[in-house]
Amino acid sequence: MKKKNGVNIMLFVLIIILIGILSCSKSPKNQTEGILLQADRDFSSMSVKEGMHKAYLFYVADDGVILRDDSSPARSKKMLEGQFAGKSDTSFVLSWVPIYEKVTESGDLGYTYGVETRNYKTTGEITKGTYVTIWQKQIDGSWKFVLHSKNRGLSENSE
Repeated sequence: MKKKNGVNIMLFVLIIILIGILSCSKSPKNQTEGILLQADRDFSSMSVKEGMHKAYLFYVADDGVILRDDSSPARSKKMLEGQFAGKSDTSFVLSWVPIYEKVTESGDLGYTYGVETRNYKTTGEITKGTYVTIWQKQIDGSWKFVLHSKNRGLSENSE
């Protein structure tokens, strides 16, 4: 009888330990869910508050690439700094709303896409477009974009 009780107690303890381990572990999806949407919203918020140039330079990875209409790709943060030097971004406000994110199972790469709006202060013109941003988790845990591309649409005032 005592052997059976000892085995039952050990089995019970093992089950409790397994339940504890399984309940404490989280899948990578749960750990990353919403993280890129928030990074993208923060990126947009910085663009509105501090200007597009500052926001792009803060969120671009050192080897990040930007694809834009009628322009060669900007292939690094350093190249982007050169393109922004001496150019003003105060005549418009660029903002966007991310509507979807996807993060890899490894939790270190993902993408967002959404709709952007550019409001020109002097003319009141508003243009809208779509964008996609590919994000990579950095060594310090932050997310920076490694590829950003957009498709500017028509002016809302041109119809």
